[in-house]
Amino acid sequence: MEKIIEESKQGESLVLENKSENTKKLFIESYGCAMNFSDSEIVASILSGNGYNTTQVLEEADLVLVNTCSIRDKAEQTIRKRLEKYNAVKRINPKMKVGVLGCMAERLKSQFLEEEKIVDLVVGPDAYKDLPNLLAEVEEGRDAINVILSKDETYGDISPVRLMSNGITALVSITRGCDNMCTFCVVPFTRGRERSREPQSIMSEIQDLWNKGFKEITLLGQNVDSYLWYGGGLKKDFATASEMQKATAVDFDQLLEMVAVSFPKMRIRFSTSNPQDMHESVLHVIAKHPNICKHIHLPVQSGSNRILKEMNRLHSREEYMTLIDKIRTIIPNGSISQDMITGFPTETEEDHQDTLSLMEYVKYNFGYMYSYSERPGTLAGRKMEDDVPEETKVRRLQEIVDLQQKHAWLRSEEFIGQTVEVLVEKVSKKSTEEFSGRNSQSITVVFPKENYKIGDFVNVKIISCTSGTLKGEAVGFSEMN
Repeated sequence: MEKIIEESKQGESLVLENKSENTKKLFIESYGCAMNFSDSEIVASILSGNGYNTTQVLEEADLVLVNTCSIRDKAEQTIRKRLEKYNAVKRINPKMKVGVLGCMAERLKSQFLEEEKIVDLVVGPDAYKDLPNLLAEVEEGRDAINVILSKDETYGDISPVRLMSNGITALVSITRGCDNMCTFCVVPFTRGRERSREPQSIMSEIQDLWNKGFKEITLLGQNVDSYLWYGGGLKKDFATASEMQKATAVDFDQLLEMVAVSFPKMRIRFSTSNPQDMHESVLHVIAKHPNICKHIHLPVQSGSNRILKEMNRLHSREEYMTLIDKIRTIIPNGSISQDMITGFPTETEEDHQDTLSLMEYVKYNFGYMYSYSERPGTLAGRKMEDDVPEETKVRRLQEIVDLQQKHAWLRSEEFIGQTVEVLVEKVSKKSTEEFSGRNSQSITVVFPKENYKIGDFVNVKIISCTSGTLKGEAVGFSEMN
């Protein structure tokens, strides 16, 4: 899966409204991609019904959970440091229990529980409903573990609690797992095979969010374009489905249309897409509905056909460029962002230049760029030598980042003079006199507050920009209010 790691959100602890009848305290921290933050909301919802209120004070917690990410070595090292901190507190408060959730839980289960003995509880991404049982085991003084990957668990029957930080935007999970066996990625091993959530449960969750005043949702999955509901089960088993199941199946463009039509005053985003699974029909749905945001996150990872093959990416450079051309034609006002890995095993200078030339072709609005770090358990980790010197990785990454910065400036400057619709999400970090929000293209826009409020859709005329932020003045409410 292509994971968007929002650095500013790493380590956020979840806070919910307390229930007076709950007597125990839960401290839950999340690291990694949006899917992990969404999963933490599911976990908190389950535990809220089992006697736990959340706290942001680590020292007073009865239960400490960290939702983990295995996508990069840096993420794992960060979580290990947090576990050291938890255990230091635990020495003062021995009744406190510590658990690891998510992708690292699956990958390092025996290491955490048996060898290092640094946690009491290990819970994989498909086992959150088993948490009450596992906690009962822990209370009896036994270590507890469940990392079994499910063929059908989608948590469609759990109504996730929400971070109460803005009440404006929310994540709605539509798929779990991934069938794309990219050689650098741990997700198929930590989150299992791909399965989709029943459409009506998705619509019910969005209706609940709308009733609570939320203005924007992001349909979330390891690979949203692969969404396929045919009555339950793994996507790979669709070939053996009945004729009736095949005739009544719902795919991603149908789901997207269904949401857009049912909630015309709600903004819709989705993440993440995969180039080989994004069909032209989805692009036409995006173009047709004004409430579907005109932004596509389209990870490519490399501009070299040879490296794409080594990565087991199921698209070529040329196919990717053809898809970019279609997006530009069908959604001319759309933005495109990327994920890029540099320094993959055997990457040559020529391969690196192919990546830079692809970036020149697309001129992405923004991107998420990393140097390759070997992940144990992946095909690349097992079969390929991490042979690109660290100093070469650092230099190549800097060249990619510098080029992206140049393109981000170009794309931002295109908005100057335009009027864009902004959903006000928060007060600007730099000035309490300004609001901050995003336009349809997922670019941050700041403008003077005037008499507007958080949650308003405001038309803003863009006057100036930086590479990542548009600055303007409000000219009135948009039709989305």
